[in-house]
Amino acid sequence: MSTNTCTPRTSSTWDVDPAHSSLGFTVRHLVISKVHGRFVRWAGTLLIDDAQPERSRVQVRAEAASIDTHEPQRDAHLRSADFLDTERHPAITFTSTHIEKAGDQRYQVTGDLAIAGVTRPVRLEVEALGRARDPWGSERAGFSGRTSIDRRDFGLVWNQALETGGVVVGEKVEIAIEVEAVRRAEQVSSQAA
Repeated sequence: MSTNTCTPRTSSTWDVDPAHSSLGFTVRHLVISKVHGRFVRWAGTLLIDDAQPERSRVQVRAEAASIDTHEPQRDAHLRSADFLDTERHPAITFTSTHIEKAGDQRYQVTGDLAIAGVTRPVRLEVEALGRARDPWGSERAGFSGRTSIDRRDFGLVWNQALETGGVVVGEKVEIAIEVEAVRRAEQVSSQAA
C-alpha cells in the first residue's frame, strides 16, 4: 500500500497595489539640481518563492505616456521622439532574469529593462520590507528597489549645451520603486499541491 504525500507550495503570485506603490526617477537639470518624476500608470507581478528566493521572478510594465514631472511642457517633450517616443513605444518594461541574495532581507535583482525600443540588462538593489495582513484579510508584502541607468544606453541622447558649461539634462537617471504587493486570493487557501 502506498501513500500520497503532499509537498507544501513555496511559491505564490503577488500583484502590485498601485495605490500604495510608486515608480519614480530623478535626473540632473542644468547640472545644479535634480528633477523628480514618476509614472502614474504601471503594474507589476511578483512570483515569490519563499524556500528559494533566487527562483522568484518580477515583471513590471509602465505606460510610458503616463510620465509626470509636474510640468506639462516638459512632460510633452519627454513623450516626444526626443526621449521616450511614446507613440511608437507605449510601454517601459522590466523582466527579471536573475535574483541573488545580498544580505539580510537584501537582494540583487538583475533583469531586462526596455525603454523606447531598446533593451538593456540592469541590476536593482532590493530590500524586502516585510509582510503583514491587512484589515480585510489579504496578505501584503513590501519591497524597496533602487538602480541607476545612463539614458544614452537606451537611445535617449537629446541634450542642449549650456553657455557656462554642462548640459540641460543629466545622463544618469536614478530609478526608485516602492512596492506594496497583494498575494493573489486563490493561492492563500491552497497551499498544498
